Amino acid sequence: MGALDSFALEGKVAFVTGGNAGLGKAMARGLAEAGADVAIAARRKDLLDEALAEILDGTGRRGFAVAADLSERREPDRAAREVLEALGRVDVLVSNAGANTPQPIDEVDDDTWEGVLNVHVRAAMALTRALAPQMKERRWGRIVYISSGLGFKGMAGRAAYTSAKAALLGLARSVAVDLGPYGITANCICPGMFLTDALRWLDEEQRARLEAAAALERAAEPRELVGPLLLLASDAGSYVSGTSLVVDGGWIIK
Repeated sequence: MGALDSFALEGKVAFVTGGNAGLGKAMARGLAEAGADVAIAARRKDLLDEALAEILDGTGRRGFAVAADLSERREPDRAAREVLEALGRVDVLVSNAGANTPQPIDEVDDDTWEGVLNVHVRAAMALTRALAPQMKERRWGRIVYISSGLGFKGMAGRAAYTSAKAALLGLARSVAVDLGPYGITANCICPGMFLTDALRWLDEEQRARLEAAAALERAAEPRELVGPLLLLASDAGSYVSGTSLVVDGGWIIK
């Protein structure tokens, strides 16, 4: 196998949550281009179908879209079950669905706190629990949790979000130990500032200030997350497990 061949995903099935837009959509497209069949999940079925068509366009891959609110207790299990029924297996799990409701710490309400942690952490755990058995049978699997640079660094008004993203770092380490004997890796990717819809509302002054905070002094395009993901999702990263790959242009170190 050549160096580039080790990044290929032909014959694999990937499941990306939050895959209808932004980083999730870009990652799903990259996985399909690498040869994987791709399932995506998000809350709105109508947006999912359109996104899936764009993700698969020209790739010749199979796909499946499942509408699910992953903050609800039973939804991750149902979504995993439907993907397995539709595509037969899941080799690569990318737990990307998230939520961020800024609140000062003395104003954080229980519903917000629980909702943010549920969609980031409990859903990631539940999906891992649901999909691990069939990965163990094949003795191959890749689990990637999308954390954040804010998993390492605090920010005012982001107590729930930073707590959730930090928890994913610990989850990846523990899952890596639990599932490592079965040839399954678990890692985090920690993005910095990417130009998704969540940031396009910034005015020029706000954007310039945020970009200056990174060592590279710019924001990233969503496609720039695909390379790091393919490393962790393929045989190229077969000996990488329990770690966190920071993709933030040098934000947390500046």
